[in-house]
Amino acid sequence: MKPRTERHALAWQHRPVPELLRLAWPIAVSMLSYSVMTLVSTLFVGRLGPSALAGVGLGGVASFALIAFGFGALRSVKVLVSQATGAGRAADVPAHVAASVAFALGLGLLSLALGRVVVEILPAASATPEAGAAAAEYVAMRNLGAPFALVAVALREARYGLGDSRAPLVSALAANLTNIALDALFILALGLGVRGAGMATALGHLVEMGMLFAASREPGIAWRRARLRHVSAALRLGVPLGLQFLLEVGSFTVLVVLLARCGEVEVAAHQIALQVTHLSFLPAFAVGEAASVLIGQAVGAGEDALVRPLARKAGAIGAAYTGLCSLVLVACAGPIAAAFTSDAAVRATAVHLLWVAAAFQIFDGANVVARSALRGTGDVRFPAVLGVATSWLCLPPLTWLLGEHLGLGALGGWLGLLVEIVVGAVIFWVRLERGQWRSWAERSRAELGVGAPGDAAAPAAAE
Repeated sequence: MKPRTERHALAWQHRPVPELLRLAWPIAVSMLSYSVMTLVSTLFVGRLGPSALAGVGLGGVASFALIAFGFGALRSVKVLVSQATGAGRAADVPAHVAASVAFALGLGLLSLALGRVVVEILPAASATPEAGAAAAEYVAMRNLGAPFALVAVALREARYGLGDSRAPLVSALAANLTNIALDALFILALGLGVRGAGMATALGHLVEMGMLFAASREPGIAWRRARLRHVSAALRLGVPLGLQFLLEVGSFTVLVVLLARCGEVEVAAHQIALQVTHLSFLPAFAVGEAASVLIGQAVGAGEDALVRPLARKAGAIGAAYTGLCSLVLVACAGPIAAAFTSDAAVRATAVHLLWVAAAFQIFDGANVVARSALRGTGDVRFPAVLGVATSWLCLPPLTWLLGEHLGLGALGGWLGLLVEIVVGAVIFWVRLERGQWRSWAERSRAELGVGAPGDAAAPAAAE
């Protein structure tokens, strides 16, 4: 074991709320990057006809599915870097970054191999041969950027762990501007169609990765310092997170499939409500991610007494925002739905879904904040198992029972979503408040080679 170090002072511990907000808002904007690239490609190819439009829509989903595991798994980097930063072990950070980049490259190469299989089966999965051919062509090009995208995620999460959310924001904006410019060049000027859209997005990921590498010159990436323990730590935390993310995306996909059997109106209303609730979910999720960074630093510094106060403050910020969103949804559900569609049936169904969303807004924010807080302590396995269990035990069964069997359609599926979110939020917060994460925090410190927590020394200001 490495020699124990003195507890590292945390500059933000007397004023955590400004630091939470400073980290959170750029994270929220950065998180939109991947989805915005698909949206921009969709807008550009829309003038090429319905087959191209459908192809890019299906291809965007398939492209994300190929890297979904990596998107979840590489969030482990933020935990490892934040804990090392809090422990004052700056020398370990370059090794953790190197290990995470190697992990991302491996996942990226796997995505390239799986992408060849997906390209072959996409035509058969499409409504028309033309849409299938367009989807396959789009994925063939876009998936070439999978290694770039995943390495960018690894570097972005490392910057978050260091408390830097500005560099990821700037790189995400640069990637999207690149994507827009190249879409215009490849699709409109050169006439490359959906192939050009895929190429533009892949090169956008390359730009994002390059800018994050430039930002990572400090503290650097030390390949020679990376040891088996660094890779092992990334896998220990990353595999549960990756499986959780992949399986939860899978349960949501089943929800959409079941709703498709209920009719086009139900799917259309679901899509409207989903896009609206992103405006409340993403900021709350970003607050949770910011809390994860600060809690990771607190654990590394041995300041376990800061964990629950930090989580409560983040929870309060999330509740204030999601509570406001609930009021807006209750008061304005009709006009919001009308802004998306003129179809009376779709509009009426969407209003009901938005009312359900209003009921679970605060619980949704509480769920993601508590889960992120636990992850910051190093406690990832229990939240991963619980997240997968609640998503699969609540969402598909209740969607089938309430939505299809009892005829409630999309409303039944969203009631299942309400149950999943509330159950998860309650259990996560019970675990957090009871301190059942402490053994994982101790394990994290043991791997860092730092001393025992200083609960008694925690400043009263944190409470």
